[in-house]
Amino acid sequence: MIWLIGNRGMLGTEVEALLQQRDIPYFASDKEVDITDTNMLQQFVTDKLFTWIINCSAYTTVDKAEDETEIAYRINANGPRNLAEIARSKNAKLIHISTDYVFDGKKEEAYTETDAPNPLGVYGASKYQGELHIRQTLQEYFILRTSWLYGKHGNNFVYTMLRLFTERNEVSVVGDQYGSPTYAPDLVEAILEIVSSNSKVYGIYNFANEGRISWYDFACAIYLMVQNKGLLSKDVRIQRISTEEYPTKALRPENSYLSKEKIRQSFNIRVRPWQEGLQDFFVGMDVS
Repeated sequence: MIWLIGNRGMLGTEVEALLQQRDIPYFASDKEVDITDTNMLQQFVTDKLFTWIINCSAYTTVDKAEDETEIAYRINANGPRNLAEIARSKNAKLIHISTDYVFDGKKEEAYTETDAPNPLGVYGASKYQGELHIRQTLQEYFILRTSWLYGKHGNNFVYTMLRLFTERNEVSVVGDQYGSPTYAPDLVEAILEIVSSNSKVYGIYNFANEGRISWYDFACAIYLMVQNKGLLSKDVRIQRISTEEYPTKALRPENSYLSKEKIRQSFNIRVRPWQEGLQDFFVGMDVS
């Protein structure tokens, strides 16, 4: 039995859909069960039996976190600690989703699981603190660091670009920050592979789609897909700009490209090119 947390978010919605499709037994919770409230959590799990916890809940508003530090830490750090304590008491395995933002982006090569985190902002720092709480509490855990996550449910970069292409004739996108887009259903496949294999190869893993690109490159690919599908009735100019030309409250890592070799070797998972994920995103999205 699986306890899925955050089932109404972008990732959690996809996890729940695949659990249902594969007829895997689970129960789910979202904001109605506050992971920062230990009493509520204990009351919720008192009469429930489960062997896995999949935590898809998080505070993910990167810039807003700079002003809402306490809230970000409560959800991203204290919440995972509470879940780890429940996992320990119930003898359950925990899968927790973390982020590329635990790194500062100064490394030129791909980041591996053994590279030292050094987050630049509150969001990354709070997520890293959540990782530390889990590692201090549990031995049986999986922390999956992912990057540039998008999907058909919830706000994300792809939907932002689609909106801007409709509203504007010119769109400026940062071209000196590099990483890998991750299509949410691909991350879900990796999560459920770990569960279905009942793996005991615990630890931290990176997962993203393959290929190192900039946000500008990604925007151009989205635009090309939109044009090829006839979803846009006008031309839009996409302009490459620097990070300095697009200041944000929270600093972003210049390079957050993640190596996927560890998860490939440990679980024999195929890591698809980011282009394949983007193509799947647009399946069924035709001119109405």
